[in-house]
Amino acid sequence: MPLGGTWIFDFFSDICGYNLRMVVANPILRPSDPEKVERLRRLCMALPGVTEKDSHGEAAWFVRGKQFATTADHHHDDRLAVWLAAPDGAQQVLLSSNPQRFFRPPYVGHRGWLGIYLDVEVDWVEVGIMVERAYRQIAARGLE
Repeated sequence: MPLGGTWIFDFFSDICGYNLRMVVANPILRPSDPEKVERLRRLCMALPGVTEKDSHGEAAWFVRGKQFATTADHHHDDRLAVWLAAPDGAQQVLLSSNPQRFFRPPYVGHRGWLGIYLDVEVDWVEVGIMVERAYRQIAARGLE
């Protein structure tokens, strides 16, 4: 294996199963829909005590140091979405009612978090309600 050149792309491509030469040559621009991410940002930042910071390369929102929402912009698939903390049972009900709009996100789905696709027509009133519920779920009761 030569030490110079692009052998490293081939080496890691074999390990991860992606063609890293294509990924580097054709990066996905983020956010893929800046207007939708900005609208989500306004919903989150309107709540008391919320801070924003990057988490795993994505915009995420926290209250008292605990995350309640994050964007997922082509992080695990080719979709733009938001992942939100959700009350017990909400994930299952919403997934079964509309799997084209809702999904179980990786890593946090087992804790009941809910994914909402944002690369479709978005009901922003509904998203706003769900953002507020996620916030309340994570925020301390005394914050209200």
